[in-house]
Amino acid sequence: MTPVALWLTLIAAGLITYAIRLSLIVTWGRVTPPPALQRALRFVPPAVLSAIIFPGILRPDGPLNLSLGNARLLAGIVAALVAWRTRSALLTIAAGMAALWGLQALMARI
Repeated sequence: MTPVALWLTLIAAGLITYAIRLSLIVTWGRVTPPPALQRALRFVPPAVLSAIIFPGILRPDGPLNLSLGNARLLAGIVAALVAWRTRSALLTIAAGMAALWGLQALMARI
């Protein structure tokens, strides 16, 4: 693929993506979705976040790892507890990262 064709492909893909998203935003303002759809859409963000996070926590090296040697799993548990108690995204991220770095440093010494 030539550089010009590559750039034209990227620009076209970007414009198509932008048009699709814009059409949904414009339509959403004019159409009221049914209550069942509104309730269902509230579960999309946690489902997507779970789909992104859990593979990295439960399978950091490929196979399922539920052992105490999995620093990511332990740090994820710490982050979940902080999120549950504080309801603060910033504190959750800070606690999870501090726990991960601390556990990784501890496990590197062992």
